[in-house]
Order: sequence, then structure tokens, then C-alpha cells
Amino acid sequence: MKRFYALFLVLVLGSLLAACSASTANISGAELGTGYDSGTGKVTGATNTFAQTDTTIHLAVAVANAPDGTTVRTVWTAVDVPSQNIKDQKLGETTYATKDVGSNVHFTLAGPGDQAWPAGSYKVDIYLDDKLDRTLTYTVQQ
Repeated sequence: MKRFYALFLVLVLGSLLAACSASTANISGAELGTGYDSGTGKVTGATNTFAQTDTTIHLAVAVANAPDGTTVRTVWTAVDVPSQNIKDQKLGETTYATKDVGSNVHFTLAGPGDQAWPAGSYKVDIYLDDKLDRTLTYTVQQ
């Protein structure tokens, strides 16, 4: 009888372990820049300091070991923009599934129309499957 319970326990535990699949997906790199090279999947003009005249901020996120269904999400925030009296204001959010875009994910944040970016401090939070992975900070200078 003890053998039966031991076998039953092994089968139940084995079934539970088989049902749980731990993803090994991870963000292997993230970089901001003034442009993007789709051939390499990397930013050009890598920087964390932008000019007010930079019309678009580019972010390249490299994802490794991502099974279908893995999502990468960015949340862009104006942290402190004194000239506009802005603090911690969300500017935009985008989510991509790696099955649609591959392992190099390109995000952009366009400036405020044909106006200059307001000088200040900003950040972009990068989430992997809805879990915050990292935050990149950057500034816009006059």
C-alpha cells in the first residue's frame, strides 16, 4: 500500500511540474539613442542626453530566450520638467509581443509636434511579461 501512495505522489508531482513552465526570457540589453538601424537592431547615436531639437527618442531592447507570447512593454515618463511645471507625468506606453517583432524590439517616443522637447529629466520603464525589468533615465538639455 505504501508503494501505491509513493507512486501516486510521484505521478502527481510530476504532473504538476510538467504543467508549470518557467520562462527563461530575459532582457539582455537596452539602449537609448537618436536613431535606429533596423539591420543591426541597435540604436544609432547612443546617448542618455538629448537635445530639445531631437524629434524622436529611440529605444532598442534585446530579448533573449523569449518563447511566443513573451511581451515587452515600455512606459515613458516626464520625471521633472521645470519649465512646464511637470512632475511624474506619463507620456506614453507601448507593448509588443516578441512573436511579432523578434528578439530586437524597437520603441520610439516622438516629441511634442513641431515644438522643442522641454528641458528636464525623463525615464522609460521596461517590463518583461508585465514585470518591471529595468528603468533607463535620460535628460533633455537646452
